[in-house]
Amino acid sequence: MIRWAYAFVDRPRDRFPQACAFWAAVTGSHLSAPRGATDEFVTLLPPDPADAYVKAQAVDGGPGGTHLDLAVDDVAATAAEARALGAAPVHAEDGLEVLRSPAGVLFCVVPWSGETSRPAPLTAPDGTVSILDQVCVDIPPQSYDTEITFWATLTGWESTPSTRPEFHRVTPPRTLPLRLLLQRLESPSPAGAHLDLACSSPDAVRARHETLGATYVSRGANWLVMRDPAGVPYCLTGRDPGTGGLP
Repeated sequence: MIRWAYAFVDRPRDRFPQACAFWAAVTGSHLSAPRGATDEFVTLLPPDPADAYVKAQAVDGGPGGTHLDLAVDDVAATAAEARALGAAPVHAEDGLEVLRSPAGVLFCVVPWSGETSRPAPLTAPDGTVSILDQVCVDIPPQSYDTEITFWATLTGWESTPSTRPEFHRVTPPRTLPLRLLLQRLESPSPAGAHLDLACSSPDAVRARHETLGATYVSRGANWLVMRDPAGVPYCLTGRDPGTGGLP
């Protein structure tokens, strides 16, 4: 059983401080002390009494991206289930297993540390409301159906098609802080993931994010594609920040 989930903000080391400052600001969090052999990890700490659900990692190779940590009671058993469903092992150590989904999306299985309290949406001084509440998994078309089955079965969360055929929702219980959106890419491309925020007004939230160092990329049907100060894409979506659903 998945007890909690963390979104991991993976960013190139040379842009890591700027990325951490940005994501702390847009989530209303403050940064923990760095940890790891090279100070490569930080946790974004929300106001009490909420539990953390976003962490950041400095990476030395590639452009960075996003991955999901699933916190569970039994790491070995959950990782074994993931492998039986088609995941490929990447790395294992005491209390941690790193795997790739059948499409190649990196994720981790970690021990649950008792987290139970979801953060509230952030209300900015201008009155706009937003919350980082979704990891969108970007899947090449040939792997889309297999990936839906994998994530729905592994998590045990509610699995429902979206109104748009290129999207599929995997929605956890309301006690968990992150939902999954599976997106079918238009052409064969490497699988990956990005962060989504639910916003009361994506255009107004965009303006605030731009003052913090983000840049606008493009507009979709109900979302804006942005790049954070490290140059990594994320989306501002027109979903209810309280429920995560579309209006």
